Amino acid sequence: MTASALVLDFGGVISRMLFETHPLTEAALGLPAGTLTWRGPFDPASDPLWQDMQADRISERDYWMARTREVGRLVGEDWRSMETLVQRARGADVRAVIRPEAVAAIEAAHAAGKRLAILSNELDLFYGAEFRRRLPLLQAFEVIVDATYTGVLKPDPRAYAAVTDALGIPAEACVFVDDQLRNIQGGLRAGLQAVHFDVLHPAASFGRALDLLGVARPALLAA
Repeated sequence: MTASALVLDFGGVISRMLFETHPLTEAALGLPAGTLTWRGPFDPASDPLWQDMQADRISERDYWMARTREVGRLVGEDWRSMETLVQRARGADVRAVIRPEAVAAIEAAHAAGKRLAILSNELDLFYGAEFRRRLPLLQAFEVIVDATYTGVLKPDPRAYAAVTDALGIPAEACVFVDDQLRNIQGGLRAGLQAVHFDVLHPAASFGRALDLLGVARPALLAA
């Protein structure tokens, strides 16, 4: 079956990860350059908490809650929600943290008549409901399934079923892209085609997804 829908995770796939924007965060919060040293997938050996998350000893939400509290303490405040960290770290220009490779892939898929969906564990939880209205790119997506509201987190099979049911197509017609391997494994078990997004090589990852959709790669994603 030819794939007809591109299903994307949001944080880390469409948006750049907080690990990638430490200098922007430090500047926004008035912290000395080099204060934030945790690097997650960009330097796993230096981030034991990330290693715990990858080993399923803690959840992704646990990881980010710990970082939220940590950064809040650095500025002398008691932060209790990931939304606070994201909004304070990223400021008013939401487009500045969106991957240009994601924009290129989304536009190419849309132009080719492919359907677009987001399957996120924490879109509004982390970014805030207002974020959607401030990012015109999200208007291209006909389906957004967000565990902030459903309470069903990937890799629970019900999360994938929610997006395929909303699209009204078989799982195998979807190309799912996520940066967390366990979510990719969950997608494969649910019958979706899947691309494990490599945050170190975003163009190549989006290129593979377009290949599975039978969509020509734009110049930014050329092999």
